[in-house]
Amino acid sequence: MSALFPDAEPADLERLHARLADDAAREGVLDVAYRTVDSPVGPLLLAATPRGLVRVAYGFEDHEQVVADLAQRVGPRVLHAPALLDEAARQLEEYFARARTRFELDVDLALSRGFRRTVLEYLRTIDYGQTESYTEVAGHVGNPRAVRAVGSACATNPLPIVVPCHRVLRSDGGVGGYLGGLPAKELLLELERAA
Repeated sequence: MSALFPDAEPADLERLHARLADDAAREGVLDVAYRTVDSPVGPLLLAATPRGLVRVAYGFEDHEQVVADLAQRVGPRVLHAPALLDEAARQLEEYFARARTRFELDVDLALSRGFRRTVLEYLRTIDYGQTESYTEVAGHVGNPRAVRAVGSACATNPLPIVVPCHRVLRSDGGVGGYLGGLPAKELLLELERAA
């Protein structure tokens, strides 16, 4: 029960909240909508702007802090609005069920700039089940010596899984690092190999 509406039923409050989220999105007064979903790699926070999915955060990341950071970096009008992220949640579920090999979501790369953004845009072209080395990615984005910078772009990717930095490996074939942790990277690579 809400302190503002002590006699309201939870279902009524949920409907009111959903209507508020829909109205805010329709009127263009919502900077960021967010929700969480369960996945084989743990709970994921999904956040979107009107331009597209802007953030996917792993469970070990402090989701409250991620939302606060989005309010500071993107805009202060932030709302838990699960329905606005239904499509992203559905596509992630299909991906983990091996029923989807390509995300068809608008993404908002506003949290990345310069070379990092260039790398993220390129990563979206690496096909499901394929991998490239950090060196190969550096060459493809026009800066063959920027191997460490490619690693940095992957390590700060605000949209892991959807922008598949897990498909980037060390030149010797080793898995390398991953912002979601090595078990998550290995799970994602194995999921795609098994398809």
